[in-house]
Amino acid sequence: MSIQSRRERERAEREKLIITAARELAEAEGWEAVTTRRLAEQVEYSQPVLYSHFTGKDAIMTAVAVEGFADLAADLAAARRDTDDALAAVSAAYLSFADRRPAIYDAMFSQSVNLPFATPQAPAALHAGFNELAEAIRPHAGDDDLGLLTELFWAALHGLATLTRGGRLPHEQHDRRLGLLLARFR
Repeated sequence: MSIQSRRERERAEREKLIITAARELAEAEGWEAVTTRRLAEQVEYSQPVLYSHFTGKDAIMTAVAVEGFADLAADLAAARRDTDDALAAVSAAYLSFADRRPAIYDAMFSQSVNLPFATPQAPAALHAGFNELAEAIRPHAGDDDLGLLTELFWAALHGLATLTRGGRLPHEQHDRRLGLLLARFR
């Protein structure tokens, strides 16, 4: 192994360590608690080392969001594979992800991140998650535009996740709400 290869590997490992620390700190204390100073302490590197990887907190949050999209896509793919009712399984997996990982979900959908959505330039992880939703919708699309219908369904799931988590919708009616949504798409 060359010195250059080792340095590249170490750099990638350091970057992953920073992203993981940001995720953990955000999940434990919220995004307000994530600062480059706290992250530097957490990963035991100086702030200049963090800045050699990321331009600041927004760039770190963007990296967390991309990882979150990859995790969500994997969850949706697993849910879709392991069932006869892909639409229900993918919906449940999506809402479960939002509930289990609120800070990561916020980085993905609520925080200001520098990601192109709905364009060919979007990172592969964003396309992967959307494609999993689209495959669950496909059998129910009929003559409707699959992309637009998937966006509509995604918006509905996001609304349910966000409004329930924010206390705007009572959690005890969650299953009924999801059942009604699924019934409208079948």
